Amino acid sequence: VDPFSRKEWYDIRAPAVFETRVVGKTLVNRSQGTRNAVDYLKGRVVEASLGDLNKDEEQAYRKFKLQVNEVVGRNCLTSFH
Repeated sequence: VDPFSRKEWYDIRAPAVFETRVVGKTLVNRSQGTRNAVDYLKGRVVEASLGDLNKDEEQAYRKFKLQVNEVVGRNCLTSFH
């Protein structure tokens, strides 16, 4: 059995301050029984460059760490870590 068949994709969304909201995607195991997928997503930390978030490649050397605080539907909402 393919291990990816038991996983779901979620979008990672940056705070509203940035021009680009969708930072990327992340995988998580599907919810099964008492194991909830949302619990595994909360607390994850992702790194994104300021150049990608503001569509300005001159600022690409600055990086931010964003932490998943809330999951709404298939979107992971983040705040600064």
